Amino acid sequence: MNVRNLMLIVALALGAAGALSLATSTATAADEAPVAIKGLRGGTPLNQDNPPVASHQERDHPVGDRDFVQMPPLIPHNTANYQITKNFNKCMDCHAWQRAKASGATKVSVTHFRSREGQELDNISPRRYFCTQCHVPQTDAKPLVANEFRRARGLQ
Repeated sequence: MNVRNLMLIVALALGAAGALSLATSTATAADEAPVAIKGLRGGTPLNQDNPPVASHQERDHPVGDRDFVQMPPLIPHNTANYQITKNFNKCMDCHAWQRAKASGATKVSVTHFRSREGQELDNISPRRYFCTQCHVPQTDAKPLVANEFRRARGLQ
């Protein structure tokens, strides 16, 4: 028998021993109670949506400062259960130009009434209609990672 054949036999023997060891450990694991794994969907079937969860939203705050020049203002109040669809925008109940004075809310910026090409529109531009694309509720959450962020010099 040559060295090549001997190495093949040894490799096959080691492979068989490993497979036997794996089968034994699998049989032992199968005898134990199954492990319950909870997915991020919480058991909701794939063909259904989980309801949105308003996480880390707090009660009303004073209006917060901006940290850089083009920063969208933070929302200083809770927005849980606010509906914003193509047919209805709850934010406009208070922030629309016609209602802002009576509600005491900030008016929607004039920049939201311009098309992508800069044309002035009679109503809010469709690209600015979904407020929570840019505006997020304000919170007092502590930074997850230490950083040395400094506000823009002109805003200090």
